[in-house]
Amino acid sequence: MITKLIDNRTGYKKKLNSSLCISFSGYQNIFVNTCGLVSINILKKYSSPQEVLSAPKQDIINIMLNSRRGIKWAEEKYSKLIESTKNAQFISLTAPRLSISITTSISLYEAIDTEASKLLNEIKSFINSDEMPPTLCKNIELLMSIPGIGYITAITILAEIGGIDRFVTPKQLVAFFGVDPAVNESGKFKGDRVKISKRGTRLGRRALYAAALASIRTKCNGEATNKVLLKYYQENLKGKKAKVALVAIMHKLIKYLFAVLRNQQEYQVRSPKLHQKMFIENKNIKVA
Repeated sequence: MITKLIDNRTGYKKKLNSSLCISFSGYQNIFVNTCGLVSINILKKYSSPQEVLSAPKQDIINIMLNSRRGIKWAEEKYSKLIESTKNAQFISLTAPRLSISITTSISLYEAIDTEASKLLNEIKSFINSDEMPPTLCKNIELLMSIPGIGYITAITILAEIGGIDRFVTPKQLVAFFGVDPAVNESGKFKGDRVKISKRGTRLGRRALYAAALASIRTKCNGEATNKVLLKYYQENLKGKKAKVALVAIMHKLIKYLFAVLRNQQEYQVRSPKLHQKMFIENKNIKVA
């Protein structure tokens, strides 16, 4: 249910962005997240370039101050907004239906966002209640220690896989998520195109895909969410397609979540060389 609500919310955000591209060109360069608090409050009052230009400066500044980033940030944003708005008058289309589309998309986005927040709070209350085993809460925290995995992704994965003791090796978990290679053979024919099998849990695979995308992103300050996975992804891009490189990231994440759930220890970012060194040392200790 929560996934469906988020999908619908994303759909209206895309619709809003499409309308802005046509009627308010350049707006998305000012507010990367068009559904952020400041952006939405501006668009709810001024849904066209003409309305922004005719609006009192202080009114828009006051809306921007709700971000609590200070007057300097608000003044800089306002200047960029006005400059972009002036340019948009010459390259954007003006139509009443576009303004209606913008305000409607915002209203529906906010309504769905409110419902999604209520449902998420109910889920959190239920998970934190006495009805749920303490191990579940701990496992959620363990998965969230992996960069790129948030609360919804963590509970989705746990709900799909159940107990980690069902899986002996990470390869079994890879097959469960359906990201293992599919065999394309018939008689003497052997296909040369390798695709993932897509068997197993669809919701789990989708959550894993979202986590893989999040893990290779960079933050606003340029810092990588997971520098090890980002480097691994970039190296794979040199000789493989982007989708293939992303599947490789999903495989890595499966190994990570298998390890943290099996060992009941939080994830630690380690370079491949350090990981290999620790593996050899532990192996030597066991042999001795």
